[in-house]
Amino acid sequence: MTDPRSGSQARIRQALQGGGGSPQVVPYLMAGFPHLDDTVGMLLAAQGAGSALVELGLPYSDPLADGPVIQAAGQRSLMNGMTVARALGQIRTARAAGFTIPLVVMTYLNPLLRMGLGDFAGQAADSGVDGVLVTDLPLEEMGAIGEAAAHYGLAITTMVAPTTPDSRIRRAGELATGFVYCVSRTGVTGSSAATADEGPELLRRARMQTDLPLALGFGVRRRDQVLALTGLADAVAVGSFLIERAGEGSDPARAVAEAISQLRG
Repeated sequence: MTDPRSGSQARIRQALQGGGGSPQVVPYLMAGFPHLDDTVGMLLAAQGAGSALVELGLPYSDPLADGPVIQAAGQRSLMNGMTVARALGQIRTARAAGFTIPLVVMTYLNPLLRMGLGDFAGQAADSGVDGVLVTDLPLEEMGAIGEAAAHYGLAITTMVAPTTPDSRIRRAGELATGFVYCVSRTGVTGSSAATADEGPELLRRARMQTDLPLALGFGVRRRDQVLALTGLADAVAVGSFLIERAGEGSDPARAVAEAISQLRG
């Protein structure tokens, strides 16, 4: 059995904690959006713009945590013909084309169950995936995916929210082998209506419970929001803002690169 702490987690930790200044920008991209074959170009563009790590969404028809922008992107991706297997194939192609930074797939449990957790973990690792975040999987039910991920050397990322008690944050840190994703507020992705102090306060509490890298997401779309988290978050995950940019023009990869550069300053 491969210990992810000696492989994928080490890559993720080094990538997210190696900035030495303001938080790293972690772009969230949707596989197969806006067009089926845009994934590879956008991954390479995100790397070229200085991203430390990329989260790649695998579309699902009932995305409970996603706001309207990412929901629409996922539906379009599914209509384009995207599947888990096809997304993993595109990741393999991106790796062969020079994509070298860590990649975490972000999805829901049902698509993985449909493929089979062991088959998914094996194919994901073989394709060049470093870690997985299963958005709708409670900590109490992580045993099977955790075992499959550990067997193939994939890192597990867990999620916590402002409503998560400290004891549960500690447990999320114990189960994670990648990083801990801190949700800036209760609700779905994309909205900018977050309470100003929810995210920073959650990060302070989480830092008391784990030494894993902390990434803050949900609602971040401006450079000043990134800078405001200096000293609190190791990384800031940005999704809806980038999805909007990717869907607006004729060159999604260029649009994504320009948006990431804007966020990184």
